[in-house]
Amino acid sequence: MNWDPWFLSLGLATVIAPTVLTIVLSLPALISRPLGEGTIARLTQVSVVVGLVSSIAILALMLFTGSRDVPIDLGTWVHLEEQDFHFSVLFRFDRLSVPFAILTFVLCGTISAFASKYLHREPGYVRFFVLFSFFQLGMIIASLAATIETLFAGWELVGLSSALLVAFFQERVSPVRNGLRVWAVYRVADAAFLVAAVALHHMTGKGDFFKLMGETPWPDGTTALASNQAFFVGILLLIAAAGKSALVPFSGWLPRAMEGPTPSSAVFYGALSVHLGAFLLLRFSPIIEAAVATRVLTVALGLGTALFATSAARVQTDIKTALSFASLTQVGLIVAEIGFGLYYIALIHIIGHACLRTLQLLRAPSLLRDYHSLENAIGGQLSTERPEEERTGVWLSHVWYRWAFDRGLLDAGLQRVFVDPFLSMFRLFDRWERKWTDTLSGGESRESDRVSAHIDSLEDLA
Repeated sequence: MNWDPWFLSLGLATVIAPTVLTIVLSLPALISRPLGEGTIARLTQVSVVVGLVSSIAILALMLFTGSRDVPIDLGTWVHLEEQDFHFSVLFRFDRLSVPFAILTFVLCGTISAFASKYLHREPGYVRFFVLFSFFQLGMIIASLAATIETLFAGWELVGLSSALLVAFFQERVSPVRNGLRVWAVYRVADAAFLVAAVALHHMTGKGDFFKLMGETPWPDGTTALASNQAFFVGILLLIAAAGKSALVPFSGWLPRAMEGPTPSSAVFYGALSVHLGAFLLLRFSPIIEAAVATRVLTVALGLGTALFATSAARVQTDIKTALSFASLTQVGLIVAEIGFGLYYIALIHIIGHACLRTLQLLRAPSLLRDYHSLENAIGGQLSTERPEEERTGVWLSHVWYRWAFDRGLLDAGLQRVFVDPFLSMFRLFDRWERKWTDTLSGGESRESDRVSAHIDSLEDLA
């Protein structure tokens, strides 16, 4: 029996469901006629259910037929004969993409159900779900992509929606500024990814994963790149993964991202977005394997990030930031597992950790409320005594943290980020941009200049 039509139908349903949701939610918002809260919640649920059922069905069909790699080609959209370049929309259902797509739909469905109640009557309810739909679409495209261009498109959708949701509470200065910081780090990661894509096209003339890493199903593919070429591309991919997953030295944006609503913090920086860098390394694992130096750097980066994050998590005073660093610890271990070649273990680790961290971040607000209710009931504060072994670990973390702080390794203004001061260059760019726009507008806004000068003075003091 020919199962290709079934694979095609289910694969298209998996991709089309989040695409239709994004269009349906975005168009009414653009013409200032947004849908009601109940309609938005129901449409989101329908999209998630259709996508989840389709992805589970295609997984069951793959297991039944014994297929390990199912391509779905939507044709070539751009073809330049002189430059020998073509942009094809090609999706790949294999042992890596299908579990990641199912994980995306499960967690997005959980978060959407939570957010529909959590953000009830919030002024930005419609804006949140529009950005949430873009994020879900980006994750599905990135998960199922079979060309580096398609993966980059999904990568960009995830980054844009993430940064905008960090700045969700736009009436306050801090979320907007932190959203800009996140976006600045993402730009570094995106630039590295884009250079890697251009380099691969220049070296091989191909952007399809089937041609770049062979027809063998994941994770048994091989690359035709030479060792020095694989090392160059691998370093660029490692930088891209480090920026997207907040690995050292880009860890500074992760606690800042907690400025966004709890649902976005849970799905982005506890579950899906923070693991996208690790997914990138898994997808390009044949290139990482081709150069020993790249594997060594991957292991070192993962273990270094895990060591820093577990130390920083022990000295945090708020639960969301502590959970963000705890999440980063696990991501660092996942990256180290990829460097050691334990790809299936890394994939299982991602799935388990994403589900656990989503539950913890969604439980955090009600946990704090329960904690305060207990304190009000007993008329005093609950005991904060720790076991002896835990107190020893916290004390050592404080010693390490103070040592790094005194030597300038930690940002004195935030006391929670690592090697972040290099981002101060963007403040200079911001000042230049303000001067340029003021010149073009033919004058200066005294009020905006006064506020900007006040913000710059506060940053200088910090």
